[in-house]
Amino acid sequence: MDYQEGAILCFDKPLGWTSFALVGKVRWLLCQQLGVKKLKVGHAGTLDPLATGVLVVCTGRATKRIDELQAHTKEYVATLRLGATTPSYDLEKPIDRTFPWEHITRERVEEVLRERFTGTIEQIPPAFSACKVNGSRAYDLARKGKEVELKPKTLVIDVIELLDCRLPDITIRVVCSKGTYIRALARDIGEALDSGAHLTALRRTRVGDFRVEECLKLEEFLLENRV
Repeated sequence: MDYQEGAILCFDKPLGWTSFALVGKVRWLLCQQLGVKKLKVGHAGTLDPLATGVLVVCTGRATKRIDELQAHTKEYVATLRLGATTPSYDLEKPIDRTFPWEHITRERVEEVLRERFTGTIEQIPPAFSACKVNGSRAYDLARKGKEVELKPKTLVIDVIELLDCRLPDITIRVVCSKGTYIRALARDIGEALDSGAHLTALRRTRVGDFRVEECLKLEEFLLENRV
């Protein structure tokens, strides 16, 4: 594969890695292998450190396709815990508030998902996100304890399906447009159920035609391409 000319690589991003760190590791390794000081490498769509799954990485001239690849429909499988919230809407931050959840039933969850979260929706991105506020990343400001105000974005959710319901935990499958924050979706689902919610697990299973079952494992790629 000609990485300098341009290649598209799909990784199953490991838990705990930032998207930026994975791209940096791939860039360093390929530069060592190719004997070059610089190589264009970028990713088509950030995944949170606590999320796993499909991360599309482009090298060389293929980086020109990043915007095109980012626009593809994405699929996620997410586990939510009802009855509690965190400032980051996931496990990055500790629980800050608790709510009753005993009134929630499987039927109510399915009704809310169908009626409130299918089709075109408005969503306010999380403060702990890569959105830019006056030139700074929202998560940088939020982690410094600064107030972050983000405007609602229009999104499309093609499919939202309840896969498992073991209250207070539920697992959902979501097929959605570019720019959808599943953490924010968890927040909004909790509110719609007259409770609270946060993510306890998130896996991106598809980006366009790239499926997680076909992705490279980072450790395998490192082993195959070591100098």
